[in-house]
Amino acid sequence: MPAGKKLIFIFLQGGNDGINTIIPRGDADYNTTNRPSLFVPENLALDSGNGFAQLHPALSPLSELYNHSSINGLPGAGNMAFLHRIGYDGQSRSHFDSQHFWQNGIPGDADTEEGFLYRRINAAYDLNLPENAFVAAGLNSSQLLALKGKNMIPNFSRTQDFTFPAGQHFLGQPPSELDVDGRALMGLYGGQADDSSKPYRSLVHGAGQAVGRTMSVIQDALDQGAYSPANGAVYPDTSMGRKLMEAAMLMKRTPAKVIGLRRGGFDTHQRQGQLTGSHPNLLSEVAEGINALYQDLQDQWQDLLVVTMTEFGRTSRENGSAGTDHAESSVMFVAGGAVKGGVYNCDGQSWGDHAMFSARDRYLARSTDFRAVFGEIFQKHFGDTREQLDTWMPGYSIAEMDHPADFKPLSFL
Repeated sequence: MPAGKKLIFIFLQGGNDGINTIIPRGDADYNTTNRPSLFVPENLALDSGNGFAQLHPALSPLSELYNHSSINGLPGAGNMAFLHRIGYDGQSRSHFDSQHFWQNGIPGDADTEEGFLYRRINAAYDLNLPENAFVAAGLNSSQLLALKGKNMIPNFSRTQDFTFPAGQHFLGQPPSELDVDGRALMGLYGGQADDSSKPYRSLVHGAGQAVGRTMSVIQDALDQGAYSPANGAVYPDTSMGRKLMEAAMLMKRTPAKVIGLRRGGFDTHQRQGQLTGSHPNLLSEVAEGINALYQDLQDQWQDLLVVTMTEFGRTSRENGSAGTDHAESSVMFVAGGAVKGGVYNCDGQSWGDHAMFSARDRYLARSTDFRAVFGEIFQKHFGDTREQLDTWMPGYSIAEMDHPADFKPLSFL
């Protein structure tokens, strides 16, 4: 993994309504008949610049990042890409299964408890070495499957929760060559793994060193004082906003290369909301958070990607509770200094007639497999080979042969 390349991913849990996120205005089926309470009028949505798609007005915090003369004729960075109609063959409408497939990278395999990003990280770094104890982290109350594997990747809800009040007194110090003068945690695990007087030492030695190293890195980061975002960046005053600000802090103060988090609430079966309400509020929060990362991490922006995922989209027709139900494809957000901004898979050339009901006359069918999106990220951002994709996402080549159109590169990088 190239030394400077980094990734922050946000799982939008519940299934984001891609149709009201990036609106297919040019599709005649986007109307008040199919979406009586959710339909966003044309004059209130944001112009994407491609003459077909519009952005939900809640995404306005991303305007500076999205805008560019080559996209919509407006000044801006042009580093925000919206990838529409992303999914996978055999789409599951089960939250549990689809979240599992998106994170283990193997659609249809509900048993493998190992993350596709973990495989990539574990291959790039020996996670048993103390110096690699904090190359990735999950900021979540439970382990993110995308980062789960045999070797430990730290996971915690708050950075301050991964330390102890005793600080360095708890961590102590590793022993010298005599292996008798260490103190506290590092004293226990700082010596050799094999010790005839401690028969089970080798079984826990690596884990103990990793925990100690992780705590030491986080303690060092916190010891630098309260974190102030750069360039006037303002994060949302929410749990996700706090986690994104902590992610930025960790990107600056630690060796972390990959950080993941989750934002729930996207299961909008009832009272989803048109311009205000649960879904617009969620979109606004995500947009404000990504914009804050853009402002705050300017010194790393060329080497950073911010990516969103969600397990599926929502039904094209609104239900009887002013909401939407589980469906197929949805939208991914990708931002970063090397991103070619714009809207992908939602334009007059690629969006066919009746596309909103192209799967089972009820759902928006996929155009691109999510593994192809990450295939482009792995190859163009992290410098991986095409052959390695089958290791990170087993079955990649077979899926590509079975559905070649789903794996045509979008070239957003």
